[in-house]
Formats: sequence, structure tokens, C-alpha cells
Amino acid sequence: MSQLGIDAIVFDVLGTLVDEPAGIRNGIRELDPSLDDPRVEQFLALWQQHIDREQRRVLDGVRPYVTTDLLDLEAARLVADAAGADDPTAVAALALSGRRLPPWPDTVAGLARLAERFPLIGLSNASRTALLGLNAHAGLRWHQALSAEDARTYKPDPAVYQLAVTVSGRPPERLLMVAAHAWDLRGAQGLGLRTAYVARPVGDPPTSSDRFDLYADDLAGLADQLDQA
Repeated sequence: MSQLGIDAIVFDVLGTLVDEPAGIRNGIRELDPSLDDPRVEQFLALWQQHIDREQRRVLDGVRPYVTTDLLDLEAARLVADAAGADDPTAVAALALSGRRLPPWPDTVAGLARLAERFPLIGLSNASRTALLGLNAHAGLRWHQALSAEDARTYKPDPAVYQLAVTVSGRPPERLLMVAAHAWDLRGAQGLGLRTAYVARPVGDPPTSSDRFDLYADDLAGLADQLDQA
């Protein structure tokens, strides 16, 4: 136990532990190997914009909850249409690219090190089925992996963070939420969790007004800070 009084660590997954854009890029290239890099980035942006918009519509109550499986399929169809691809098998394969995301270089070793001291809880907007697939593909180590599907909403809705609080059996202030997205950490703070920002190339950096408990360049740096506390 550190001076932060932490009993368990809760990790965001997409972007924090796995390189989500890289996995989607790979799927787009498999859909059409002739695409050049600018076109791949254009289609990646189309995918990301659809996911962000539709999750926001769910959070705003404009759209009933649907899992990321359906949102990924919708995004894959949009990309395939824009690329002029009409093979249903190829579209289905692209939709599953969100389950084939590479871990960041420090992820596997970092989780193993932290798991020696703390129970680790994964908390992802990915569906239960998608989370199972990406955990297996990336070799992620958990004591418990939780999907926002169980709350039928998406982060940063407080109901998603409450899943981790309930499963841990501990007060929220005894949990440390780790993410590369400042918006995710703000959501966790709203429920009383402690917070740690880990920098990633695809994350959402903190603003000057953000105040998180810990800041680290990678998981090794986070583990060092927890060891020294």
C-alpha cells in the first residue's frame, strides 16, 4: 500500500495499453492494400469520428445503447463504402480489427510488475466480446476485466467507473484510475477515484487546469512512483 492509500489499480485499455489507431490502420490496409498512407489516415479519421460521435449520442440519450461491436461494424461499412470495397467478408474482417490491437512496448512488462503489488482491473468501453479478443491478442494480464457493456453506457458516464468500485469492494478513493486520456481521468475523479496520467502518442493530454495524482511517461515510470511512495 502506498501513501496514496491505493488498494487496486484500474486501467483504461484502448489507447492506454494498446495502440488502437495502429490496429485499425492495419485493418484498413488489409481491406485495400493499394491505399497510400494519406488515404489510410483519411479512412482512420472517418472511423474514429463515427465511433466518437455515436458514443456521444448514446451518452446524450439521443441513441439507445449499442455495443462497440455494432459501432465497429458501422464504421467498417463507412470506410468500405468510401474505399469502394463491397466484399461483405472483407468488411466483416475490418470490423474485427478493433480486437487485433498491438500493445505498447512497455505494456505487458508494466502490467506484470504492477500485478505483483496490486490487483489490476481493466475497464474499457469495448464490448465484453471485443475485450476478450483484444486482451488475448495483446497478452494483457488482469485480475478482472470489465466492459462498459455491463453498465449499458460509455465512459465517462459515472456508471462505468462504478463497475470497478463495485467489483473491488473498496471505496473509490482506494482505487487508482490509469489512463492516457484526460477526459477519462476527469470522469473517474467525478466518482472519487484517484488518478494517474500515462502519456501515449494517441492520448488526450491534460490541460493546465487538470490536477491528477500521478503523471508518468510510461508504465515503468508509474510503477517507480508507486514503489517510491
